[in-house]
Amino acid sequence: MKKGSSVLLSAILVTSSLYFAPINSAITAEAAVNQADHPSEKAFDQKVIARVSAERVYEDVYYLSETIGPRVTGTEGEQRAAEFIKERLLSYGYEVKIQEFSIPDKMTGYLVTSDQNEVMVSIPAGSSDTTEEGISSKLYDAGFGRTVDFTEEAVGKIALISRGDITFKEKVDNAVAAGAIGVLIYNNVDSPGPLNPSIGGDAAIPVGGISKVSGEALLKDIAAQNKTLTLKVKRIENAKSQNIIATRTPQKGKNHDIVHVSAHFDSVPFAPGASDNASGTAVALELARVLKSYPIEKELRFVFVGAEEIGLVGSEFYVSQLSQDEIKRSIANFNMDMVGTSWENATAIFMNTVDGQANIVTNTAKATAARIGTPSELVLYQRGASDHVSFHDAGIPAVNFIRREPGTANLEPYYHTPLDKIEHISIERLKEAGDLVGASVYSLVRK
Repeated sequence: MKKGSSVLLSAILVTSSLYFAPINSAITAEAAVNQADHPSEKAFDQKVIARVSAERVYEDVYYLSETIGPRVTGTEGEQRAAEFIKERLLSYGYEVKIQEFSIPDKMTGYLVTSDQNEVMVSIPAGSSDTTEEGISSKLYDAGFGRTVDFTEEAVGKIALISRGDITFKEKVDNAVAAGAIGVLIYNNVDSPGPLNPSIGGDAAIPVGGISKVSGEALLKDIAAQNKTLTLKVKRIENAKSQNIIATRTPQKGKNHDIVHVSAHFDSVPFAPGASDNASGTAVALELARVLKSYPIEKELRFVFVGAEEIGLVGSEFYVSQLSQDEIKRSIANFNMDMVGTSWENATAIFMNTVDGQANIVTNTAKATAARIGTPSELVLYQRGASDHVSFHDAGIPAVNFIRREPGTANLEPYYHTPLDKIEHISIERLKEAGDLVGASVYSLVRK
């Protein structure tokens, strides 16, 4: 598990320059900068940094991504992850609240050849389901799925169609009109995972998406040899997801300001989700451990949300349940997503804000980075697409901490693929994220 490469970064790394995107070059953080060399601030930083264990974070990433595996919204994998998080937080002595919420119906699929070779398949919204036994038939090579690509030979078969030339919906409609009993659409570009076609409405037959290599293999090994395959599609109805919230309040007083630390624990289909987002989840869990007993003067909430990958559903639900008083008292949201990738080009920690403007979170992180010598550039960037959006929309200053490539803002190439595994996680970068966010959060909530 590469534990031997772990070191306490705070002892050996020197301060690097801080880079901010041109769209917001004129940010101001005088108070934060003035604190950069304050001896007492550095002492408080070390109380956090000295306790953040890169090994423990790495082990949690491993458990979530390799032991549990894909944690697709509404599935057993997501539920197992939620239970793991809940039990860990309870063991730290937190008051833990579970928020359960409904999610839209979803489709799952299973595709296997007569040779018993399983093929990864993605089922789009709008696909018909099948009986428990599924549909079994020979394949019909329907080219691009145009009207001219179908003959009477397609009747009663599963149409295998290449992406391209016409829309996915037209391909499916043409297959239905030709008498096909199912559709498999394969990609026309290489990708680690299956194609996820958007078919624009309800289809009269089951539809699946597969990768280019799978489609070409089916043409060669199944269609050409007149073999059969079986497609099963199941609709999951009345599914639910959940948020796990761990709260610490100061011993004295009430109606304190609130600092939220958030991370989503679900992943996309077929992806173990080591970087996206076992990394952010594991770092947040470690910070919950480190900050479980230090005296605080503000309320601290660790918010682990489900259903991020289907449209920020978990974080939107969490924020919707906050009272107006809680929203008014909320001063910051530190959201972590994909903070541990080992992709060599992702040399910067992007601080994404929805409006591209600096706020209390970016200013605090900037000051912290200067004090502790964070080795990576910090890039202020305008971007949504993660759970910080839900907090921002409620008027809470929020930042998504995420690793990207400077200049291009590209994410790692393993993003949303089956290659998002533990082998592409950097234990040093997990530690760096824990130190930066942990010390920043503590500087806001401590006495």
